[in-house]
Amino acid sequence: METSDFSDSQPTSSVQGKALPRLKLLTMFRLGLFQTGLGMMSVLVFGVLNRVLIRELGMPATLSTIILALTLFVAPARIWFGHMSDTKPLWGYHRTGYIWVGAASLAIVSVLLVQVMWQVGDSLKAGGWTTPTYAWTGLLALLFALYGLAVSACSTPFATLLVDVSDEDNRSKLVGIDWSMLIGGTIIGAILIGVLLKKLTLNAPIELLQVQINRLFLIVPLLVFGLAFVATWGVEKKYSRYTLRSTLVNQEEKITLNRAWRILTATPQTGLFFTFLVLMTIGLFMQDAILENYGGDVFNMEVGKTATLNAFWGTGTLVGLCVAGFLLVPRLGKRKTTRLGGLLVIFSLAWVVLSGFTHKPEQLQIALLFFGLVSGVLTTGALTLMLDLTAAETAGTFIGAWGLAQALARGVATVTGGVVFDTGKRLFSNLVLAYGLVFAVQAACMALAVWFLKRVNVQEFRTNAREAIATVIESDLD
Repeated sequence: METSDFSDSQPTSSVQGKALPRLKLLTMFRLGLFQTGLGMMSVLVFGVLNRVLIRELGMPATLSTIILALTLFVAPARIWFGHMSDTKPLWGYHRTGYIWVGAASLAIVSVLLVQVMWQVGDSLKAGGWTTPTYAWTGLLALLFALYGLAVSACSTPFATLLVDVSDEDNRSKLVGIDWSMLIGGTIIGAILIGVLLKKLTLNAPIELLQVQINRLFLIVPLLVFGLAFVATWGVEKKYSRYTLRSTLVNQEEKITLNRAWRILTATPQTGLFFTFLVLMTIGLFMQDAILENYGGDVFNMEVGKTATLNAFWGTGTLVGLCVAGFLLVPRLGKRKTTRLGGLLVIFSLAWVVLSGFTHKPEQLQIALLFFGLVSGVLTTGALTLMLDLTAAETAGTFIGAWGLAQALARGVATVTGGVVFDTGKRLFSNLVLAYGLVFAVQAACMALAVWFLKRVNVQEFRTNAREAIATVIESDLD
């Protein structure tokens, strides 16, 4: 048994004579509605808008990608939003108020950025890259950055809420359900978008496109805010264990951002887990930039068929999340499940490369289905471990740091995938080997992540965090 998988105390559903109800399965699914909404918005922004900017409005793909990436580059703000939810209760709640404000901001900004996008298109059509065009493009970039901030403002307190309302013995189920619903949201979003835009032909007039897209960006953001409200209404009040776990209840102002940073960096475990998350995320997502091209160049798949490759990966991930959350983590523990998932991801990436030598699309599809399955196992173990690596008094700050690691790594993974593939094409004349280099580097990152995981120790982390918090309190008294 790995002692670092367990805390030194019993689950806090009953502490000091105060009993709190345990999170029920139905409530776990209700919380997952928030994730479903985020998944829907992800498809809306990164799918629909990216396509419209490049194809219909004629913006250079590089510029469009950079503007969209701004939603990730503002990720450092997650630490600040997490700290605010720790120390400045809103409407009497640490997490819920911030989730609602963030979700409302997300909806409002998404509507505004679509209107500015049309102004960019009109300016490009009227005079090309003139001063007004640059000005509108700058405003569009700013709104995408604000959209990223809105996502951070609601998603960081939400992840922290999951820590507050769960115990160690049911946290893996909560993670499995909620992150499955995040992926489910992308599927629902894609279907909803298809229904709402079904009247559009391939080369529809820009005026009709504007009407349909504007309608889409009124209906979906409003629906997403409604889901966020329903998902979190009353949950914190009924289930939160914060007041039972924190040693600074009603004294949160003692934890300034500077002191929170001292607690965050008080243990080497923080750096170790941060590095693990970065390497793990790169090891999971580097193929994003080249997967569909791999299907087209190596397997001679049509455009429509390559678009379904992510569906195989997504389906496998959904199954893996649920299997790990309900079966593997409760039996094996968090670290063993995470390590098993990481090792199987390495094996699955080798399978993806070897399938290229067969040139049979069905071999690639099976390999991607397995890759998704073991990715779900790895993700559940890692996220459950991540939610454990917090201190009650600064849980939001820690969750913000972990979210920062994942967001930055996603951006690095996408860029690195393209760079490594270009390098592979220069090194190898065989396209399977050129693409294989990307999957090989991806597997190497995952192997490093597994190595760093061995050094992560939850018990040491919590001991150091408690000592750092005690030091903060003592210094305040002095």
